[in-house]
Amino acid sequence: MHDDRAGKARRIWGLAPDDLFHNAVYRRLWASILMSSVGAQVTLLALPLTAALLLDATPLQMGLLTAVETLPFALFSLPAGVWLDRVRKLPVYVVGELTIALAVLTVPLAWWLGWLRMGWLYAVGFIIGSVSVLAGSAAQIVLTQVVPRERLVEAHARNALASSGAEVAGPGLAGVLVKALGAPLALLVDAVMLLLSAVILRGVRVQETLAQRGNGRSFGPELRVGLQFVRRHRLLVALALAVGGWQACHNAALVVQILHATRGLGLDEQTIGLCYAGLGVGTISASLFGNRLSDRIGPGPSMQVGFVLCATGWLLPWLWPTGTAGVAAFAAMLLLSGTGGVLIFINFLGMRQAVTPAPLLGRMTATMRWLILLPAIPGALLGGWIGEHAGLVQTLGAAGLGAAVLALLVWRGGVILAVRVLPSAVGDVPAGPAEHGPPVAQG
Repeated sequence: MHDDRAGKARRIWGLAPDDLFHNAVYRRLWASILMSSVGAQVTLLALPLTAALLLDATPLQMGLLTAVETLPFALFSLPAGVWLDRVRKLPVYVVGELTIALAVLTVPLAWWLGWLRMGWLYAVGFIIGSVSVLAGSAAQIVLTQVVPRERLVEAHARNALASSGAEVAGPGLAGVLVKALGAPLALLVDAVMLLLSAVILRGVRVQETLAQRGNGRSFGPELRVGLQFVRRHRLLVALALAVGGWQACHNAALVVQILHATRGLGLDEQTIGLCYAGLGVGTISASLFGNRLSDRIGPGPSMQVGFVLCATGWLLPWLWPTGTAGVAAFAAMLLLSGTGGVLIFINFLGMRQAVTPAPLLGRMTATMRWLILLPAIPGALLGGWIGEHAGLVQTLGAAGLGAAVLALLVWRGGVILAVRVLPSAVGDVPAGPAEHGPPVAQG
């Protein structure tokens, strides 16, 4: 009977016999990602537009808003990793979706009551970031429980396809909603989509390996196991440095993108939404072909292509800052940075998960997220400072030059570029952090 259903699915959808969508749990996970991504695209425009248009935020305030959303990763990521290795991850992910929905709902409520200020947005951003420390890490680990290790890049590319589909339609939808309802009320769509995401995952069961609690280890030594595992793995260290540098550039650019569109180019909300559809076109292209590129040239070189595309994209508005050429450069920037970002992350996530033993996935994920997002905070603040004192397009140019230098350093370093196939996890979890360090895997 199962074979008959699988055969029928192949005939209807044209799926290959080994396609990931034959896995019912993965299908539901993918649908959940699609729902939450549509909502996130509305928030991507509505939240900064609320700050920029309704509250007249300065570039430095926009930088603070981005920094506040990232701060929880610096504060909570490491202890969160130890805790995640001890609990089931899927419930953490689902509860996180519901919590973020409630946080987003407070923005239109505060606006309706006349309480909305930048401080309120800072608080909401901090809550969303804090929940994402746990729920975001849990979501990444859930994928390793559903998909074989050797197909992680393919699975991340499929997940990016869900996000990319939302990025094609979402910004246009957001622009229409913001223009028709106002930026705060448009956030209601994100809350509804997050609720649908949680409903889709209701009742899903996954197999997972939890860290032992009764092995004599206290919280501190278990945390050190995760830190030591990353520190002693050459590939993980190289990935953390490269993607951390990219995060600094990305967040500097992110701070001023909306301000450049609204104040530098004079675009209205609907036109901005259409420009952001270029971001979706780029990410959906990378999602469709990123896995093939990784198979052809390797995960490391494919990731390097992503750095180069991002650098090129951020430099364009600096070179063509105004007029029709400026609008085209802004749309092209979103397209190239979206394409590059997907290529970076599907390979980054696949490589780091492939080399990590299952009982260490929580601590590795939390440690890596901590390392790569620490630079995002000074990156966002620096982007806001440059935007306020030198100009908005100068911030984008600085981000592009920084990413170009980063691409050169990755090429010269060679550790990432040497990865032509996904590596494998080496060894087991160390028996005791005080007596033995974690196994050393060559990257």
